[in-house]
Amino acid sequence: MTDLITRRNRTIGPYSPLFYDEPLEFVSAKGVWFTDVHGEKYLDGYNNVPHVGHCNDRVVAALCDQASRLNVHTRYLNARVVEYSEALLATFEPRLERVFFGNSGSEANELALRISRQLTGAKGLIVSDFSYHGTTISLAEMTTGLKTREPLAPHVRALRIPDLDADPRPEDEVLAATLADLDAAIESLGEAGHGVSACLFDWLFSTEGMPRLPQGLVAGIAERVRAAGGMVIADEVQSGFGRTGTHMWGYQRVGLTPDLVTLGKPMGNGHPMSAVVTSAAVMDEFGPNNEFFNTFAGNPVSAAVGQAVLDEMAERGLMEQARVLGETALAQLRRFADDHDFVRTAKGAGMFLGLEFVREGRPAPDLTKRVVEAMKSRHVIISRIGRDDNVLKVRPPLAFGPEELPRLLGALGESLAELDA
Repeated sequence: MTDLITRRNRTIGPYSPLFYDEPLEFVSAKGVWFTDVHGEKYLDGYNNVPHVGHCNDRVVAALCDQASRLNVHTRYLNARVVEYSEALLATFEPRLERVFFGNSGSEANELALRISRQLTGAKGLIVSDFSYHGTTISLAEMTTGLKTREPLAPHVRALRIPDLDADPRPEDEVLAATLADLDAAIESLGEAGHGVSACLFDWLFSTEGMPRLPQGLVAGIAERVRAAGGMVIADEVQSGFGRTGTHMWGYQRVGLTPDLVTLGKPMGNGHPMSAVVTSAAVMDEFGPNNEFFNTFAGNPVSAAVGQAVLDEMAERGLMEQARVLGETALAQLRRFADDHDFVRTAKGAGMFLGLEFVREGRPAPDLTKRVVEAMKSRHVIISRIGRDDNVLKVRPPLAFGPEELPRLLGALGESLAELDA
C-alpha cells in the first residue's frame, strides 16, 4: 500500500484527500459491499454515487448494450434520449418541464448560475456559510465549506444556517435573526451594484450537518430572494432521487418550489451525468440567446443508464425502503443519543443520517473521527460532516436494505461503547 500511495502522490499528487489514517484499497464492489485488495468485505454506509448499488446488473447491462449500438451527441435525433428526458421530467412538478443535460454536478450548478444571471440581469448570489456546490471558478469563489485559494467573491454573500439543536434561543427569535441577516445581505448586494441573481442551496443542508431549521425559514428565504429579483436554485446532488424517503426531491420535503433544480452524482449510478431542470418559460428565455451544446451530455448511453436507474428505483421500491429503514435507523440513533452524554442529537431524513458529537456543550470532532475509524475497523464505511466535522455522515447507496441495517447499527453501537470505555 505504501508503494501505491507513493506512486499516487507522484502522479495525481498528494493533495487529493484519502479517507482514514490508513487508507483502504478497494478492487471491486457489488450492491452495497466493497472488496479490498486482501479480499475483505466492507459494508458501504457512505457512498451515494452508486445509488441503486455498486455494479448494478440492470445499469451495467443498459450501458453495455447501448454502447455497443450507438453513442453520439444530441445534434442528431435519438428516441432513447427523448424517452429518458420524459421519464426524468415526470418525477417533477408539471411546471418543471424542461431539462438541460450535463456531465457533473459542478457543470449543472455552473449552468444554473449562468441562466440566473442572464434572466435577472444581476450577479449577486446567496449561499450558506458552510457549503460546497462544485469545482469551477465560479463555484470555488462561493465555496465556504472546503478549503479553496479563491476568496469569497465580491458578488457573493454567505448566510449562516441555524440549527435549533445547537442554538439555545427561542425558535421565533432564531428565525427572525436569520431572516434579518438575509435582508442585510440582499441590501448589501444592492448597494454594491450586484443585485440578486439567485440563491443556491442544498435544501437538506447536508454539508452544514443537517441542521434542524426554524419553521418558516425556507419559505422566508425564497420569498425574499424572489422579491429582490432573484431565482431559487435547488441543488439535489445529495438530497435527490428519493434519498429522504418521503419525496423524490429534497426541496419537496421542505415545501419549496424552485426555479432551477440541479442534479448530479446518483443520476447515473457512477456514470458521469447531470442536469438542470427548469420551466419552459426559463428555457425559452435562455435558449434563443445561447447556442447551448455539450458534446458528451444527453447521449444515448447516458440516457440508457439514467433510465435504468429510474427503473431500478421504481421496481425495487427504493424510495419507500429508504423511508422505512430511515425511520428504524433514526429511532435507534435517538436511543444512542439518550445513552451517551457525548451525543447531542440524532439527525436524519430517510437514508441520510447522523449523530452530533459534543463535549461539555462544544463540538467534539475528535470523537467523531474516532467513531469513523472504529467503524472502519468493523468493516463498515461512514464519514463525517458539519462545519466542525462533528456530525457522523451515514448516507449509503439507496440499495442498502433491511439485511444490512442491523450490521451498520450494531457496529455503530459497539463503536460508541468504545468511547465510554
